[in-house]
Amino acid sequence: MSKHEIRMRIRVLDPVKGVTMQVQRGKNELLPSCKASLKELVFEFPITVDVSGDSPNFLGHYAQGPKDSRFVYVNSGTYAGQPDICWNRRAKLSLMDITRDQIEKVISSSKNRLEVSFDGTGRDGGPTCASVKGIEWKVVEK
Repeated sequence: MSKHEIRMRIRVLDPVKGVTMQVQRGKNELLPSCKASLKELVFEFPITVDVSGDSPNFLGHYAQGPKDSRFVYVNSGTYAGQPDICWNRRAKLSLMDITRDQIEKVISSSKNRLEVSFDGTGRDGGPTCASVKGIEWKVVEK
């Protein structure tokens, strides 16, 4: 079988207080966090990956962009369904650094998932936006 559904987790550290953040699903649906505090937002969702080619191909509702540059959007402010706020941003988290070895580790155990963390506050004090640099996807246990 070349297509597998794997579990993903995104951790937004120190999000901007009072600004909603949600993961984009498809073109206009949103996934709220499954855990929220002043220090962290956590999003968990499945993603399908096709491992039949030379490099993994991420598919499904949460994978955005063309095949050779897939990513996940974390929307904030009006893009996250929060009306009457000045912020309308999207943080773009690339999936292209996820290795075949990492995917195989996640497939091999239902306890494993891929996880990434990033700082939710940008340099200007607003929500992080654009392509998020320096992120590292890791295989973690539930």
